[in-house]
This record gives sequence, C-alpha cells and structure tokens, in this order.
Amino acid sequence: MNIAFLACSTTLPGAPDRRADAFEHDQQMAALVAALRPGEQVSDIDWQAPLDAFAGFDAVLIGTPWDYWDNREAFLAKLDAIAALGVLVCNAPDVVRWNIDKGYLGELGARGVATIPTLLLDNPGRDEIIAAFDHFGCDRVIAKRRVGAGADGQFDFMRERPPAADWRMGHAALVQPFLPGIIEEGEHSLIFIDGAFSHGLIKRPAPGDYRVQSLYGGWDTAVTPAAADLAAAQAVIAGLPFPAPLYARIDLVRGPEGGLLLMEAELIEPFLYPLQGPELGPRLLAGLRRKLTASAP
Repeated sequence: MNIAFLACSTTLPGAPDRRADAFEHDQQMAALVAALRPGEQVSDIDWQAPLDAFAGFDAVLIGTPWDYWDNREAFLAKLDAIAALGVLVCNAPDVVRWNIDKGYLGELGARGVATIPTLLLDNPGRDEIIAAFDHFGCDRVIAKRRVGAGADGQFDFMRERPPAADWRMGHAALVQPFLPGIIEEGEHSLIFIDGAFSHGLIKRPAPGDYRVQSLYGGWDTAVTPAAADLAAAQAVIAGLPFPAPLYARIDLVRGPEGGLLLMEAELIEPFLYPLQGPELGPRLLAGLRRKLTASAP
C-alpha cells in the first residue's frame, strides 16, 4: 500500500515559509509511519503537485492542505481528478464537497442534530451583524467564513462594539452567538475512525482569547467523554447524509441548557491529535486497508 498524505506548500517539511502549526503535520505523519506494515509507505505531497505525481499511489489521505479555502474549486477538481486515476481518496471527494461549505450545519440541524444557532448569510455587513444580536438575543456574535478553517478570517463582535459602518465580511458567512462554554470549559473534539469513537480531548483558548487553535496559544487535554457527550457526537455521525467516512473530528461546545452543541463536523483536513490518541495511526491504516479491499475489482 502506497499512500500519499496530502499537504500544501506551507506545511511540508523544509518549506521556507512553513506555518507555525506545521508541527501538527509532522505528528500525523509520524503516527502513520509508525503504523505501516512491511512493504507499505506513506509520502507527504503538495496537493497542487502535477496530477501525474499521484498516479503511483494506491490511496490519498487528505492531511494538511491548509490553503484549500482560498482555492476551493481547484482543490475539489484536483480531488476528482486523483480519484479518476483510480486512486482511493479519503475522505471521498463527495464528502469533501458536502463538508466544504459550513452551510451543512443547517442540513444537520434539520436532521435533528443539536447545533449552535446559526445564520447563513451571503456577505454580511454592519446591519446584518446588528440584526444578529437581536435575532439571537445576545450581546456577542462570531462571524466565520462558510468556506474556511482554523479561525482564518473570523470576526468577534460585541453589541457595544459592532463593526464599522463600511465593514463587509467579504465572503459568504455564518454568524453564531458566542457561547461562554468555549472559555469556561473549552471546545470538545471527539475523533471517529470508520464511524467508531477513537479518542477525545478538550481544547482551551489562551487567556483573553476564545480561539482554541495552537496558532493562537490554544492548548488541549485528553479526556474520556461522559456518556451524554459521546452520544451527542455519535448523533452527528448518525446524522450525516452518507455512511461514516474514514475519519471525522466532531467539534462541540456546551450550550446554555447543559448539552453539547455541534460547532463543526470536520471531515476534510482536521488535525486528529495523534499524541492524545496513540492508536490513531493503526486505526486509520486499518480503515484504509478495508476501504482499498472493498474498492478492489
């Protein structure tokens, strides 16, 4: 089994402008390498490499292509083209296409998944943000890109500190009420491989911030989720409009009524926290082997 671990120019080792969080790329690669069987290999490769560079692989794992949100159509087209070579792509291009726009939160909510209340807006400005305070009955909202990740291009507004009169998001956006649970308790991330729970953690922001990503000083702790919290994440997996993908990271935050609410279902290129889940590498590769066997003629 010859595996390509999809990356981008700023997460590959040796990149002159390598991202500060690219150590996450290294941790995931190390977990995969440690779980390889004799005769198997994994190589990291820029997703923008020429198509023929992928012809020798049996499978592609979408790892750290952390610039895809600025190249959406090219990224989707590349995944389709790789799959057309007969290479297994995980997660599958159809899953990625569904997950790439966070408007999927509305679909999951309609399916009965408990989600953070969300407004889906084309390109919100000051008036839409002010209206959102009243819509949610809150004094703080977060505006996120519908196609984006890692808190990139995210805005935090208070009722007493709204955007400037000429402010525009510049992208299709989702607007959500700020939930204090993200600071008081942290963001719960539960990781599933082939639909089965693998491991969990709570990510906490640095003092004075609400973003939990390592780029902003966030830190995490491995946890064994309470039964009700695990059930909340399992309900998200069950609510997906397709069979459980190879990997999923379900990010949730505690709501005002005490239950966990879905923040995002990360099915494209989530960091899967291999240090907190030492069985991640073997589980991922076992799932990949099963999928390759199932797809064989």
